[in-house]
Amino acid sequence: MPSLFEPTLFEPEWDLAQITSIAKLEEKVKNCNLCGLRSGCRGVVFGEGNPAAKLVLCGEGPGADEDLQGRPFVGRAGQLLDKILAACNFDRFKDVYILNVVKCRPPGNRIPTEAEIKACRVILEAQLRLLQPKIIVLLGATALQVLIAPQGRITRDRGVWVEKNWGGNNIFIMPTYHPAALLRNPALKKDTWTDFKQVVKKYRELINPQHYSPYD
Repeated sequence: MPSLFEPTLFEPEWDLAQITSIAKLEEKVKNCNLCGLRSGCRGVVFGEGNPAAKLVLCGEGPGADEDLQGRPFVGRAGQLLDKILAACNFDRFKDVYILNVVKCRPPGNRIPTEAEIKACRVILEAQLRLLQPKIIVLLGATALQVLIAPQGRITRDRGVWVEKNWGGNNIFIMPTYHPAALLRNPALKKDTWTDFKQVVKKYRELINPQHYSPYD
């Protein structure tokens, strides 16, 4: 699968290049049926946060709680993510925008297939084009493999900045563990916090020099 930052060929009916706002994109995507996931879930989980924020968090896909509420990261993993964001003094509705690689819940919370990721890719690219983030935090292996390298391994590649130029904009990308992995293995919390402290430092450097975090 090519990098997100390489040119992509769109199907004519899903050439989203003319959409100029996140709200208009969400309206269109709510009716998406590009893959089979839509028929097995309650609805599309588009994303949430401040469209003007320059910090984006990208996970894998919605789970059961997310599908039920139509919002990303609201289950146990999302509650842990909220605690991490609070420790960084980031408000999920003001300082970040949260989204996933795929917008519909895979059955049983399985990893999305390559075909499902490819179908949702045009939406992810359109989101990032409109959001124009300066920093992206990748939560877990799927986001790492889609946005950086198909053969990426989160245990090997986490904690290291990757700089990409996309559409003339430099974006700093930080891979780290998905919060669900921390619930399964709490020992990973230490490394994840180390990664988020780097995010806070980069946020001060690129976005808000006055940003205060009591724990970093």
